[in-house]
Amino acid sequence: MGGMFGLILSGGKSSRMGGGDKTLRALGDGTVLSHVAGRLSPQVDRMAISANGDPERFAAFGLPVVADSIEDYAGPLAGILAGMDWATEATGTHIVSVAGDTPFFPNDLVARLSAAVQGNPGRIAVAASGGRRHPVFALWPLRLAGDLRQFLEEGRSFKVQAFIEDHEFAEVEFPMMSSPSGSTDPFFNINTPDDLVRAETLLQEIEP
Repeated sequence: MGGMFGLILSGGKSSRMGGGDKTLRALGDGTVLSHVAGRLSPQVDRMAISANGDPERFAAFGLPVVADSIEDYAGPLAGILAGMDWATEATGTHIVSVAGDTPFFPNDLVARLSAAVQGNPGRIAVAASGGRRHPVFALWPLRLAGDLRQFLEEGRSFKVQAFIEDHEFAEVEFPMMSSPSGSTDPFFNINTPDDLVRAETLLQEIEP
């Protein structure tokens, strides 16, 4: 499929965590973001972080930090567009976006999303689990960058799902994750301090 690029969306406002970058909160022997990067890295050729503000706070990761090119806070879609522009400059063909607060997403995410678009390189592939779609976990053909920029500039919607449903897409269902404490959605994301405690427990159970 050509160059596969990965984009970690780390631009959320983290209001339920008391502000700041929740992706930089401690988790295990690293941070939430370091666990996300560790999961994504083996699955792609290159990675970048989508975030606004001072990029130096992510300097320890040694990754490009791409800021939104759309004015105001346009949410994850603006980050995805910035990632598309970065990957296009680096001669990629597709980009896979993941949420920076979701440290246990599947190790075969990119392989399975890629398989869903074989023979149809213009199709978006989006992850789902437990009957629920996870729009920010998706594979995007870079040829859609122009469409996405127009979609955002026209202000039609800032919802990732709305853009996906405006195009041909495939939905890929992933199984629940089993651990000693029960079944967990692999796309479980950390929004609150309690979620961070839960993530610490999961980390001990699945990565002993």
